[in-house]
Amino acid sequence: MLSAGKLIWISCRPLLRLIFCVSSGFAIAKADIFPPVAAAGAGQILLNITLPCLMFSKIVPAFTSQNVNALGPLILVALLYEIIGAIFAWIIKQFFWVPHRFRYGFIVAGGWGNVGDIPTAVIMSITGAAPFRGVQDQNLAVAYISAFILVFMVTLFPFGGHKLVAWDFAGPDVEHEEVREAMRLKRKVMFHSVCRLWRKKSDKGDREPVIDVPENTTEKETPSGTLVQRKQVSFDQNCSKGAKDVGILSPSCSLSPTEVNYPISDSPDGNATMTRVNTLSNEGQPISQPGVNKEAVIEVLPTHVTQTSKSSFGHYINRERVLEFFKALLTPSSITILTSFPIALIPKIKALFVEVPGTYMPPAPDGQPPLAFLLDATTFVGAASVPLGLVCLGSSIARLNMPRKGEWKNQPMGAIIWLSIAKMVIMPVVGVLMCQGLTQAGVISKDDIKHLTFFSSFFSCLPTATVHVLLTQVYSGTGSAEHLSPFLIPQYILMFISMTALTAYTIQLIF
Repeated sequence: MLSAGKLIWISCRPLLRLIFCVSSGFAIAKADIFPPVAAAGAGQILLNITLPCLMFSKIVPAFTSQNVNALGPLILVALLYEIIGAIFAWIIKQFFWVPHRFRYGFIVAGGWGNVGDIPTAVIMSITGAAPFRGVQDQNLAVAYISAFILVFMVTLFPFGGHKLVAWDFAGPDVEHEEVREAMRLKRKVMFHSVCRLWRKKSDKGDREPVIDVPENTTEKETPSGTLVQRKQVSFDQNCSKGAKDVGILSPSCSLSPTEVNYPISDSPDGNATMTRVNTLSNEGQPISQPGVNKEAVIEVLPTHVTQTSKSSFGHYINRERVLEFFKALLTPSSITILTSFPIALIPKIKALFVEVPGTYMPPAPDGQPPLAFLLDATTFVGAASVPLGLVCLGSSIARLNMPRKGEWKNQPMGAIIWLSIAKMVIMPVVGVLMCQGLTQAGVISKDDIKHLTFFSSFFSCLPTATVHVLLTQVYSGTGSAEHLSPFLIPQYILMFISMTALTAYTIQLIF
C-alpha cells in the first residue's frame, strides 16, 4: 500500500513534464517563432514518421502470443469510450444551445479524445518507475496505446467520423440569437409536455380533463356523452411571432403541421434540402413558413444524409466510397500498427529484430539479430514523437481565438460547462466502473488485470482531440476554429485535476 503523498507525487510528476513541453510550444507560437506553416510541417513529420516509428519500436518487442489477447478488451473499451462520449454530447445538445457551425462537431468533440501525445507522455513516465517494472512496462504501455490509436484513426477517417465536422459548414449560416431562441422554445415545449404527461398520470378520474380557455374553444361530445372543451394551448402569447422570427414551429403554437422538403439551389454542393412547414393560423388560413428539423434549428444536410432511407444499400456502397475507405485506412500509422502485430506474433519473423527464446536466428556480425538495426533506428526516431506532439499541442492552443472578457456572455456556457464535466468528471467515473465490470465479467483477464485496468481507466480521462482543430480549420474554408476554442480550454484545465485524481485512485486500487 502506497502512502498518500507518494501516490500524489507519482500522479503529478508526469504532468509536470507534459506542462513543460506544452508551455514551450505555446511560448514559441506566441512569439511567432513557430508559425502555422512550420507547425503544419511538424505535424506531418509527427503523423508520417515519428509516430509510426514509435509504434513499431514498441509493439514488436512488447507483444507475444501470451499477451496478445489483451487487444480485444482494449479495442472494446476504446469503442465504448467513443460511443459513450458521443451519447453524452448528444444529450447535452438536447438541452443547451450549440453554435450552428458546431452542431455536429459537438458530437465529435464528445466522442473522440486525445489518445495520442497526452496518454503516451503520461503513461510512459508513470510506468517507467515504481510500482511498475520500468522499460518492460513502458514498451507494453505504448503497445497497448496503439490499440486506442488504431480505433481512433479507423473510426474518425475510414468510417467517416470526420465528415460530421464537414457537415457543420454545409448550407446557410444561422445567427446565434436564432439558435438560442429556438432552444429556449424547445425547452419550453419539453417542459410543458412533461407537465401535461404528469397531470394525465396524476388524474384519477375516468373523464377526460377539461381545459378552460378564453377563446377559440370548441366543444366535442365523447362516446360517453360528456361535453369537453378542446383548444390548442399556447403557453406564450408571443409564441407564434417568436417562432416565425427564428424560423421554427413550436408544437404548442400550431395545429398538425405538415413538412415539405424542397431543394436549395445555392447550397454548397447543390444537393441539399430544407424543410418548409405548413400550418394554420388562428383564423384557419394556411401559413407557410420556413421550418426546421426536430432540433428546431434550420439545418441543411448533404443529400446522402437526408435521402439515405430512399437509397438502396448497394447504391450507397459504391466503388468510390470503397476506395475512399481504404485510402483513409492506409495511413502510415495504421499500416505500421497492422504490420507490427504479425511481426510480433510470428516467432521466426520476430527473431529477425529481437532475440526470441527458443527460436534460432543466425546473428549479424555484431552478434545482434539481422534486422536489429531497423529496430534501433525506429527507436531513435520514435523518441522524438512525444515531445514533438506536445510542442504542436501547445502551439495549437496558442492559436485558438479565445473569447475576450466581455464576449463570454455570448458563448454557449451551458454546453461548454457540461461537456467539460461530462468528459473530465463523469467519464472517469464511468470508465473505472466499466473496467471493474469487465473484469468481473471475465472480459479483462485477471493475469494482466493491473496493466489493463490502469491503461483502460486512464483513457476515460482525456480531453477533446486537438486533431479536431485541424479538421475544423480545413472544412471551415477560413482556417479558423472559433466555435471549438471555448470548448477545449476548460477541458485541458480540468484535465490536470481529474487526471491526477484518477491516476492516484487507479494505482491505489491495483497495487
